[in-house]
Amino acid sequence: MPYAPPQNVVHLAAQGSVEVQQDLLSITMNTTREGPDAGTVQNQLKAALDVALAEAKRAAQPGQMEVRTGNFSLSPRYGRDGKISGWQGSAELVLEGRDFARISTAAGKIQTLTMGNVTFGLSREQRAQVEGEAQTMAIDRFKARASDIAKGFGFAGYSLREVSVNANDQGVVPRPRMMAMEAKAAMAEAPVPVEAGKSTVLVTVSGTVQLK
Repeated sequence: MPYAPPQNVVHLAAQGSVEVQQDLLSITMNTTREGPDAGTVQNQLKAALDVALAEAKRAAQPGQMEVRTGNFSLSPRYGRDGKISGWQGSAELVLEGRDFARISTAAGKIQTLTMGNVTFGLSREQRAQVEGEAQTMAIDRFKARASDIAKGFGFAGYSLREVSVNANDQGVVPRPRMMAMEAKAAMAEAPVPVEAGKSTVLVTVSGTVQLK
C-alpha cells in the first residue's frame, strides 16, 4: 500500500517566560605564581590556597555559602632554545551560595587570593519553581493556540500527536560593581561589592496536533 501522508496536521509552538531575581552568587578567587622550580611554585600555590581555605571555611554554611577549590594547574615555561626555563601555576577557590552578604564579606577577608570572576544565577529551588510557572504558561498558550487554529479552519477540536517541552535560562550578563583585583589593597578586608541582576526562564512547548 502506498504511504498516505497525514491530513489536517498542524505544527505549532508556544512559549512561557518568567523573569526572576537571581539568587545564587559565585565568586572565584585565584592566584598565580612563577619560579625556576616546579616544587617551589607548587608549594607557594598550596600555601596561598590553604590560608584562603581556612579563612573561607570560618564563614561557610550549607546552602548559604559553600566553599570548594577550583582549577589547580602547574606548567613549564620554555626558553628560545626549547628547554624548560621555569614554571608557572595557578590556583582557584570558589565561594558560592545564596547569602550574598556572607559570601562578599568572606571574599573581602581573603588576602592571599585576588578576584577572578563574579557570576550570578538561579538556585535549584528557584529554577524549579520558575520553570514550573513558565511551563504551565507555555502549555496553556499551546492549547489555546491549537483550539483557535482548529476553529479557524472549521474543525470542532484537535488531538495531540507529538509534543516536546524545552526550558532554558536567559540570564543577564553578570556584572560586579567593581573588580576587586584592582581595588583589593584599598578595600582592607571590606566586603566585595556585588549586585545581582535578573534571569528570564523560558519554556517552549512545540509539537503537532491533529485537527478533527
